[in-house]
Amino acid sequence: MSKLNKDIFYLIFEELQNDNKALYSSLLVNKTLCEIIVPILWRNPWKYLANGNKNLLLNVIISHLSDESKNNLKIQGVNLPIVLSQKLLFNYISFCRHLNLYAINSIINNNYSKYKSKISFIKNEIFNIFINKNTKFTHLYLPQRFDYQIHLIPGAKQCLSKIVSLSCYTRINDKVLIGLAEICKSIKKLELFIEEKENNYGITKLIDASKTLIDVRLITDYGFCNDFIINYSYTSIIDVAFHIILENSLIKHAHTLQYIKMTTPPKTKILSFLVNLKKLELYVNNQNINSNNLGNIFLPSLQILKSNVVQINILRNLFVNTNGNLIKIGIDDIPHNEIDNKNIIQAIYQNCPNLMYLKLMIRNESIIELEQLLINCQYLVGLYFFAIKTFDWDELFKVLTISSPTSLIKFKFNNILSYGTIKLESLKLFFDNWKGRNPISLQFDSYNGCSDLIDLIGEYKLEGIINKFDHLHGSNYFEDFEW
Repeated sequence: MSKLNKDIFYLIFEELQNDNKALYSSLLVNKTLCEIIVPILWRNPWKYLANGNKNLLLNVIISHLSDESKNNLKIQGVNLPIVLSQKLLFNYISFCRHLNLYAINSIINNNYSKYKSKISFIKNEIFNIFINKNTKFTHLYLPQRFDYQIHLIPGAKQCLSKIVSLSCYTRINDKVLIGLAEICKSIKKLELFIEEKENNYGITKLIDASKTLIDVRLITDYGFCNDFIINYSYTSIIDVAFHIILENSLIKHAHTLQYIKMTTPPKTKILSFLVNLKKLELYVNNQNINSNNLGNIFLPSLQILKSNVVQINILRNLFVNTNGNLIKIGIDDIPHNEIDNKNIIQAIYQNCPNLMYLKLMIRNESIIELEQLLINCQYLVGLYFFAIKTFDWDELFKVLTISSPTSLIKFKFNNILSYGTIKLESLKLFFDNWKGRNPISLQFDSYNGCSDLIDLIGEYKLEGIINKFDHLHGSNYFEDFEW
């Protein structure tokens, strides 16, 4: 296979790096493809973890242990799993760019629970496999109450100095924190899981050391996070003083911050300082929030807003003070009344002419306002609708058919069939009326598994009216603005 062909395959599989099925199916084609794909898979092996392959991953990791390390473990009475005796085809660890100590901790604890007194020794040997001067990590994930001083491992400075993304809990050992602050000065993305108490106020040292901070996520309610590190506990008590110190520290980075995510309302005027912010995610559990720190915020560069806040005064201020630059708006499935629903839609089409994607609850009383949105927002590409149980889907489909701009070709619907509120005949009429327009991409968030629906979709795919169809199943979920 020529060098040119190898380069082309490399570019192809880079594009498919999130499609593990395609990567796995191509892995065994030949040696060349194997040499291309293995480094891609091992760049972040933790994202492919499932209950069935954790032990396989552990076996591969242990296969990298030196004979000295294996003997040390045996002397300690630790029986290692039987692994392949022949030499590994690759130095898999050298391909890793994501060091997920949360995942490694979990795998070790699950597999060596009977060696409770030896766990720290086992972790030491395995951590030493990953942290060395020859491996360059870009992403680091630390578990809860982490106290292992990885910065003291030989080669740690070379290994961790290129970290651009750090995810950790704020109840972290002070020595670990200081050590990381001295090494990790290139952090661009910082994800902090804030605990109820005993948060380390020294976390500001890490923030101050980062000179190019672009992306910050302050997670207090872990239910609003889909990342691997999540443990789904719920923090009900807010450490207000800690939040204030964090936010004041972040204000110093106002000129570089472009993305911020918060799962509790800001305790300071931090958002007022972030004039270069391009993406804001604001989620709160208590909808009776104090708007003092959310009023009159001027965000002229904001392009993406995702939130569960439905207070119309807060939303309208955000819409008005973005200079019409908002292109993606996602308002989560939070119950709100007819008046608020109409006012939110109205505020969007009056202030967001460049809108391309919208996620929103839709009510029967808001259909007229939705029609105005379709007329005013001529760059719309995708809509994602939640609906109440008694929603009139027929009326929605009628408006979409008549008033949608030509750019609107992507639709995502929640609970479209699970309540029995829509008939297949209604969908059929919608598809028939769409003939002559650009083919649509369609996703259903949930439905009742009706085989007739699948047959109907297949029929209209053959006719070229539907370009792509997906539906949720099992534990899968859809990103708001991905089709």
